[in-house]
Order: sequence, then structure tokens, then C-alpha cells
Amino acid sequence: MPGGAGVSPEMTGGAGVSPGQADEAHDCDDQHDHGDGDAATTLRLAPGERSAALGRARLLNRITLGWNVIEGVVAITAGVAAGSVSLIGFGMDSGIEVSASIVLAWRLRQERRAGCMAEYDRRAVRLIAVAFAALAAYVWVHAGYDLATGARPDASVPGLVIALLSFLLMPRLARAKRALAPTLGSRAVAADADQTNLCALLSGVLLTGVGLNAVFGWWWADPVAALVIGTLAAAAARRAWSAESLADTCCP
Repeated sequence: MPGGAGVSPEMTGGAGVSPGQADEAHDCDDQHDHGDGDAATTLRLAPGERSAALGRARLLNRITLGWNVIEGVVAITAGVAAGSVSLIGFGMDSGIEVSASIVLAWRLRQERRAGCMAEYDRRAVRLIAVAFAALAAYVWVHAGYDLATGARPDASVPGLVIALLSFLLMPRLARAKRALAPTLGSRAVAADADQTNLCALLSGVLLTGVGLNAVFGWWWADPVAALVIGTLAAAAARRAWSAESLADTCCP
């Protein structure tokens, strides 16, 4: 509160609040410094802004979870019908993303507890990092197998439609999640945003690889691009595992 002023009964619904209580109640609504290297920016939260951001983060996570369940079922079903290993692999990736969404849901639920969120956030980030690593390992093995055997993914209209929708939807979800991370002081939210963005890249790989194979007969385009995505996933896992907590992670 400016100048240490107290809060009037009118401002608190009829109950007086002492200056010390007001300061404690609004710890998360004061200034927070978020540094990245030597650069730092100051974030000032309005009263209730953190709670609103938490509600929005939960909503975005539910949307991501629901979409990935649908995406996985459609992709695997279409892949089996078309005999496409790439589509089946894309559907399995959706399962990995579902696990990350469940981890983030657990992390956000801890906000109901009192006290510092740093330890919960650290656990969630580590689990998401493991999901990144698992995705990288799967993509590398899958792409290497395709290159070694000369596997050519077959075109599937349902599979391509779901990949296109994912390519269009996921970047928007990723940007929305990443914008909430500083307000919540949650590295787990930022890591989940990275994984959502990676889903969009994988969708683009599927569309590009199958498209180039269909138009030009470049069967190797899909696995080569997948190797690049696997490298990006491994880098994201390393960053998430070693990331430090954001400045205001301890806000209850």
C-alpha cells in the first residue's frame, strides 16, 4: 500500500484491515523484478490480477488437454487406417503432451495451498522436462527407423486435417500461456507453453513431410525434419530442467 496507509472498511467489504495485514495480503500485487541475464523488467500487478491469471491458465490448460486427447485419438485411428507410421507417431506425441497438461494442472492446483510455490513449481518443471526428453527420444528413434527402412508415410485426409488444425491452434495457445507465466511467476507455465509450441512444429513437420512426399516423392523429408524437431525438444528439456524459478514463484 502506498505510504503504508491502512485500508478502510469500505474497501474491504466492511472489515478493517491493519497496514501489516494489508501488506501481507497484497504481497503478490506489489512490484516483482523478472531478470533475464543482466536485463530486468518491473511488473506491477493490480489487485486480483494474479487470481485472474490463474483462472485463465487453468482454462487454457483444460483446452490444451481436451484438444490433445481428440488429436491423439483421431491421429492414431487415421494412421492405423492409412498404414501411416508418421500419423501414429503424431498421435503418440499427443499422449506425451497430455501428460504435461496433467502435470501443469497439478501445479496450478497447489495455488490453493498457503506458502511458497517454488518447490511445487520446480517439481512440475522437472516432470515437463522429462516429457520433453521422452518426446525427443521417441522422435529420434522413429525418424531414424524411417530413414533406415525408407518408409513412406501415406496421405490421410483426416490425419492431415487434424494436423492442420493443430498447426493453426497451438501457436495461439502457446502465446497465451507464455504471457501468463510472469504474472504467475511459474516456470512450469512457461515450460508447458514451450511444449504447446513444439506441438505446432510437429504438426508443421507432418504437413510438410507428407506434402513433399506426395508432390515430389521426397520420402526422406518427414524423418529429416523430425530429427530437427527432436533436437529442439532435447534443447527444451535441458532448458526446463536447469531453469531457475521466476522471481515471484513464492506468492501464495
